[in-house]
Amino acid sequence: MTSHASIFHFISGLPRSGSTLLSALLRQNPRFHASMTSGLGALVNGVTQMMSPGSEVALTMAGEQRQDILSGLFHSYYQHLQDKPVIFDTNRMWTSRMPLLKALHPKAKVIACVRDIPWVMDSLERRVRENPYHFTRLFGPMNQGTVYSRVEALMGHEALVGRAWSGLKEAFYGDEADALLVVEYEYLSRMPEKVLRLIYDFIGEPWFEGHDFENVEFDAPEFDEALGVSGLHKVRPKVEFQSRRSILPPDLFKKFEGMDFWREMAGSKAFVIAGKREEGR
Repeated sequence: MTSHASIFHFISGLPRSGSTLLSALLRQNPRFHASMTSGLGALVNGVTQMMSPGSEVALTMAGEQRQDILSGLFHSYYQHLQDKPVIFDTNRMWTSRMPLLKALHPKAKVIACVRDIPWVMDSLERRVRENPYHFTRLFGPMNQGTVYSRVEALMGHEALVGRAWSGLKEAFYGDEADALLVVEYEYLSRMPEKVLRLIYDFIGEPWFEGHDFENVEFDAPEFDEALGVSGLHKVRPKVEFQSRRSILPPDLFKKFEGMDFWREMAGSKAFVIAGKREEGR
């Protein structure tokens, strides 16, 4: 097996916050690989669990073996992309594994896409309502009933939004925060070229002149249909911000306002690209 020499970076952050759009833009550069959430994160977690104290496997392994195995897993997963010098792997769990990423890939950067939580919830709720003929796998069977139960379920500690938000906050204030760039969706969608140039600077790559912000392509219909939420990863061809009224009840929208900790830079070494706060109502 030939050694994979690609540079690794990671895309993470909150759902419905531009990670698919960012991947679609980055992959326009023929030197880059970027896509939707991969299986690498799940494999890393599974192997780490198997090698952790308390398992039979752990009794047979030395510390350096664990590092070698996990490092090999990253490279083997993308062995088929020898023509891509730069790999962006996407997973919302990466912000909660910053020490591991730092240990395995000291020069790697993590780009975390964010959005005000009420608008994350609004976007997910819209997808649910656009698929009225079946329940979605985003929620447990007991949380399908109303917008209140759905939103509360999403914000649980181990749920889609709550876990991503907690992991991002951990990374934002952690020792490895200097490798973290937080990018707000509103800013990316309003000024995509400016934001993308800042991302290139952050990862130390030369600018690619071939980016086309009028013709962006990405869709994953089979994956979305398996979740029961069609259109979840479909990107509109033209990058633009579309203002709208929230479909959340006003009290529910207000409940999740003020959770944008990334706008408070005190105590963090992270880098932040953020626009002005958008008025919800």
